Amino acid sequence: MGRQCFRFFREWALATMLAAAGLMVAGPAQAEDDRPVLRIAYAEFPPIEYRNADGEADGLFIDLTRKVAEEAGYTPDFIYLPVSRIYLYMQNGNIDVWPGLTGIPSLKDAVLETWVSPIPVQLSAWYVEGTPPLTHLDDLKGKTLIVIGGYTYGGLLGRLKAADNIDITEAPNHRSGIDMLKRKRGDYLLDYRQPVREILTHPSDRVLRDSEVRTRNGAWIFSLANPKAAILREEFDDAYLRLSERGEVPPARQADMGSFIPGFPEDLLQ
Repeated sequence: MGRQCFRFFREWALATMLAAAGLMVAGPAQAEDDRPVLRIAYAEFPPIEYRNADGEADGLFIDLTRKVAEEAGYTPDFIYLPVSRIYLYMQNGNIDVWPGLTGIPSLKDAVLETWVSPIPVQLSAWYVEGTPPLTHLDDLKGKTLIVIGGYTYGGLLGRLKAADNIDITEAPNHRSGIDMLKRKRGDYLLDYRQPVREILTHPSDRVLRDSEVRTRNGAWIFSLANPKAAILREEFDDAYLRLSERGEVPPARQADMGSFIPGFPEDLLQ
């Protein structure tokens, strides 16, 4: 009888320990599963957002997005896409939100943007040392301009293509654009400052300079194909403000027109 009692209590104690361990492991995961999932697109735009060597979403804007989404009560599901696919999926509702740039003409009637803009992003005209810096957008007339495939630059590319005497040539990515510029296949490269500076690692890259074309606003952009888009926007704005008050994210900044080069089309400034 004593041995049976001992065996019973030993088995009960072991089962209790295993059950407790199971709760400790499964508890947080279950809590995470109870949260609604947000499908969040991101593109190759280092160091702001990119896919790292482990195949996971990474970057400054991604870190902020994780914090804000979780503070707002959601589980983020990051989906890596080319920029052109992001535009399409924002329009048809295959994704819910994109940590991207405001004022994209093709998305004007398809999205809502947060009031909070956590980061500014500078668009630059890159050139090789010895080439005159760009001081007015009209300086591009008579020149060859390299652009990055899939980018619309907030509608600016369409205007440049329609302008007289500007020859446009396309590069598949940031590194290719830099190399094309150094090989004199263009006079200027239109590209964003942060991702270009991230990859200026070759000794020959030291000859590159840039002129500011426009400073744009980074924000969370919600697909209007999601019926909760307006609610999601308010929840993200409120979550960011709470995090900011606790010192867990940078102070909130409001999206504005920013700075821009003389001659920039005013109707594209948002």
